[in-house]
Amino acid sequence: MTDAFNTFDSFSTGTGSARFASLKKLETALGMSVARLPVSIRIVLESVLRNCDGVKVTPEHVKQLANWQPNSGRTEEIPFTVARVILQDFTGVPLLADLAAMRSAAQKLGRDPKKIEPLVPVDMVVDHSIQVDAAGTHDALDLNMKIEFERNRERYQFLKWGMQAFDTFKVVPPGVGIVHQVNMEYLARGVMEKDGMAYPDTLVGTDSHTTMINGLGIVAWGVGGIEAEAAMLGQPVYFLTPDVVGVNLTGHAKPGVTATDVVLTVTEMLRRAKVVGKFVEFFGEGVAAMSVTDRATIANMAPEYGATMGFFPVDEATCQYFAATGRPTAQVDTIRAYYQAQGLFGIPKAGDIDYSQVLELDLASVEPSVAGPKRPQDRIALAGLKSAFAGLMDKAVADGGYGKTGALGQRHALPASSHNPVDLAGGGSQDEIAPVPASEEEMLDSHPSPDHIVADPSTVFKNGNGTLGHGDVVIAAITSCTNTSNPGVMLAAGLLAKKAAALGLKPPAHVKTSLGPGSRAVTEYLNKAGLMDALEQVGFSVVGYGCTTCIGNSGPLKPEIDKAIADNDLVVASVLSGNRNFEARVHQAVKANFLMSPPLVVAFALAGRVDIDFDKEALGTGKDGQPVYLKDLWPSHEDVAAVMNTATDPAAYRKIYADVGADNPLWDAVSAPTGTVYQWDAKSTYIQEPPFFSGGKATTPAIQGARALAIFGDSVTTDHISPAGGIKPTSPAGLYLTEHGVQKADFNSYGARRGNHEVMMRGTFANVRIKNLMIPGSEGGITLKNGEQKPIYDAAMQYQAEGMPLMIFAGEEYGTGSSRDWAAKGTTLLGVKAVVARSFERIHRANLAGMGVLPCQFKDGVDAATLKLDGSETFDLEGTESGITPQQDVTLVIHRTDGKVERVALKLRIDTPIEVEYYNKGGILPFVLGQLVG
Repeated sequence: MTDAFNTFDSFSTGTGSARFASLKKLETALGMSVARLPVSIRIVLESVLRNCDGVKVTPEHVKQLANWQPNSGRTEEIPFTVARVILQDFTGVPLLADLAAMRSAAQKLGRDPKKIEPLVPVDMVVDHSIQVDAAGTHDALDLNMKIEFERNRERYQFLKWGMQAFDTFKVVPPGVGIVHQVNMEYLARGVMEKDGMAYPDTLVGTDSHTTMINGLGIVAWGVGGIEAEAAMLGQPVYFLTPDVVGVNLTGHAKPGVTATDVVLTVTEMLRRAKVVGKFVEFFGEGVAAMSVTDRATIANMAPEYGATMGFFPVDEATCQYFAATGRPTAQVDTIRAYYQAQGLFGIPKAGDIDYSQVLELDLASVEPSVAGPKRPQDRIALAGLKSAFAGLMDKAVADGGYGKTGALGQRHALPASSHNPVDLAGGGSQDEIAPVPASEEEMLDSHPSPDHIVADPSTVFKNGNGTLGHGDVVIAAITSCTNTSNPGVMLAAGLLAKKAAALGLKPPAHVKTSLGPGSRAVTEYLNKAGLMDALEQVGFSVVGYGCTTCIGNSGPLKPEIDKAIADNDLVVASVLSGNRNFEARVHQAVKANFLMSPPLVVAFALAGRVDIDFDKEALGTGKDGQPVYLKDLWPSHEDVAAVMNTATDPAAYRKIYADVGADNPLWDAVSAPTGTVYQWDAKSTYIQEPPFFSGGKATTPAIQGARALAIFGDSVTTDHISPAGGIKPTSPAGLYLTEHGVQKADFNSYGARRGNHEVMMRGTFANVRIKNLMIPGSEGGITLKNGEQKPIYDAAMQYQAEGMPLMIFAGEEYGTGSSRDWAAKGTTLLGVKAVVARSFERIHRANLAGMGVLPCQFKDGVDAATLKLDGSETFDLEGTESGITPQQDVTLVIHRTDGKVERVALKLRIDTPIEVEYYNKGGILPFVLGQLVG
């Protein structure tokens, strides 16, 4: 570690001293103040300063960031070296597969495989695989976990191998909690220490809601797999210098207003302010008076308001949270002392910081709210929900409504209850779903679709026939770390349930109720407060410790309800304490989905419908025959405060997290291979050894005689390039699975099979809506080879056998959408050597370079259309023969079938010296392998 600016200093931790890279000494070295920079920028600046090695991070990077201006052109890329990485199981499996493959490669090279080890701590929390198959019964948790382990046996065996094989790769097994809540309560360190050097806890995670930890003053956000892989192998994560929007929270929330109401209001406000891609930093008296768990609720929904982060600086409340969740006193003292020494402790007041823009929210203006029915930013005041829903029913479909004028209030008899075994699968849908915003796209299939398992609904569901109508609630779920990490709203739900149970209230039979606590700590404090029994009495039994309904793992509805919805085209509703609600996300059959606080979830479950005005209408009738209104059940601030101490017992958290793998017989029963090198199973259709290290050869930049594999237009997304959803039986991936003995019902989704490159490369460019302009009017992953139409995968394999390099041509914004690593990995495995486009999405461009594919950009209004390319041509790329330099000019030589030759200037979009190094070694993975084993 070099001290390029002579800024290393020491501070007293309370039990000793530690060194640190001092921002105050940097001010002296540069002759400028950084005190008015946003706190989040200063924390990133510390990382850039501490990791300044003159190669990956240069003194110029330090100066650029120290000179951050609130409003200026954002062209500089920051190399941010994070302290650790967090993964969930769905996105984490392919990363572990790459690590395992690196170990195998090291062994084949005659090197010590143990040298392949993440260079920063990596934690994977298994939380995305549990589904709500059973609900509303005391044994629902046990049933769901048994089904989960049956479905995910192969994945879990692989993860269990990883646990014992790596020292810095840890796995929190299924049944412990949701990744972001476990991060808050257990994994977060506040300040890291290595070799006597203290530095801020910072991270990236392979889940968009990684931002939840911003509530603890920790700089973090969600990234794609390739970026996470780079980070865990010691490489910087690169991002453009951001704008930072300051949000001044003033005043105090009124009685009856929850943290959920606040976050839905903030989400609505910040979406309107267009904060997409910016840092958001909260400050002011309202923040200073706010609990850390309330801050975390707001930080969690940064992806919904579009920001990279929703950041809250460290203050005394942060330290108290660390103490209350069982962190050692010495650790808490170090956190406080470090941030004080850096001048970063405390919530800034209005005027303290220079932000790009300042917005203001008076917390006293927030009212009880829900959001929906299709987007999290569409907030509706609770008092206006009945009329808003009626309006949506009447509004035409083309205008965003449901086009069912006059249908509200009609009831339909449920068919007789079926006791035939039903398929509890949820395999990726083969149908094209409605398009969603790019910022939400990556979560659409971001959970493993379960394998085909048959269960008897009579053992899984409560029975009870009746009627069903528009606006009826069929799913009511207390779910998602957005709210389950917040004791204030969880205890409020329990208190409301206790009053309801005492009055004999229960939800109607058509409501599927579930409680997915974000961690075992929640169940512990609900039991200690005497509220768990009451929640169970009103149907909210624990169904699992994972994301559950929030990510679409809501499980099946009763067959008779499913049938009634389909037969009558009913607009039924889900109510959930989650963060995303676009159509078909929660459940394929549920069109209206409303986000709300946990106590409101219980209230709407009891009412059984969303078309209700709680101010005027009773939500049920008590056992004494009297109507019961929401105001009769709603807990006061004092009621919640009286039981809050149950959630702040450090001993309880220490006990729960002392051994996260303990008391988990299902996990103990998973048999897994041991040893430092994974024994790949050639028969597995989930986990295969990826071929990124098999050749070990560096890329050869000279491209000659290349053919076009496809020519695309504008706005080709990463989902077009590498879909995550269902696998069609007739597609190359479907045929591969069929050939390997997998039944169609067990295909699962591309997303769930990310650990098998054989599936993923066959899925590359296989989206049913992609349009290859080589075949005008066509849709789907097909191309032309020798005048014959064939699947892109089949053609690519034939070209590879012939030794023919390939190119992709595209228009504007190639690779927009979520940062999906397989969009770049699949491209390189198909033999594509260069992608030539009018413009690239930033992360996908970097991912292509990181996988050894040359991104090249057309100049001066030229593109495939103006050049009249049709796929019959062959191509050379000149200018790279003697090596490449960042952003150099290269020449595309077009050889047409009539013998004419045309030369077109392109800009090579390998943008940084480190990307040149990655490319020269054949990509970031071979580069890192070489660094680690020599």
